[in-house]
Amino acid sequence: QLQLVESGGGAVQAGGSLRLSCVISRRTLIRYHTGWFRQAPGKEREFVAAINWSGDTTKYADSMKGRFTISRDNALNTVYLQMNSLKPEDTAIYYCAADPGWERATTTPNYWGQGTQVTVSS
Repeated sequence: QLQLVESGGGAVQAGGSLRLSCVISRRTLIRYHTGWFRQAPGKEREFVAAINWSGDTTKYADSMKGRFTISRDNALNTVYLQMNSLKPEDTAIYYCAADPGWERATTTPNYWGQGTQVTVSS
């Protein structure tokens, strides 16, 4: 029912910026809330940010507030994650995920992309 494809990852130096994109393909009229998660080597996957279907509600992990911005363009079926002031500890695989429920979209969403690598060097 839903496919998510991330892009925009890469290697940057500390203090730099990246913008991740997630294109969502769906074969249903159900509206999905979308989140970004990340997993660093040897660590558990963690929540980064989420945005509701209409784009008027967002949620961020405390460590990302003020540095990361999530947005969406429903006309393009795309969700973005603008990441500024990147730190080496932001190095991880970043996943786009979606769910029709807001609570699940921020915790255990049902639909996932394949991930995109972000590497921040000091």
